[in-house]
Amino acid sequence: MSLVLDCSVTLAWIYSDETVPAVAHVFDKVADNGAVVPSLWRLEVANSLTIAARRRRIDVEFRRAALADRARLNIAIDPETDLRAWAATLELANTFRLTAYDAAYLELAQRRGLPLATLDSELCASGAELGISILGGP
Repeated sequence: MSLVLDCSVTLAWIYSDETVPAVAHVFDKVADNGAVVPSLWRLEVANSLTIAARRRRIDVEFRRAALADRARLNIAIDPETDLRAWAATLELANTFRLTAYDAAYLELAQRRGLPLATLDSELCASGAELGISILGGP
């Protein structure tokens, strides 16, 4: 696996108006080498697209196609996310004043020693403070 992929970058691939060169670069890395995500990633992506459909930004068919496209990529679900939720993940959430959801991405990148692909400015700053390489960036 080449990197930890967060929901913000995943969604930027889906919405062409949010795709910038840095996001396209991350997509190429994932297409070539795969990525790893915390176990909450699929729920976050699905929820974001469901909200977008409710708000009529996209339709249900677009959501289905976008999820099918993501399923074709080599994106592995980390089996340890849940086991670390009440310890290491919460420590990072407290230290950096992040949501537990965002801290799960940070914990995974730190534990695996992988770059973190995110567009979230707080997550970028927290990762940089921990010495984690950040891809995408705000």
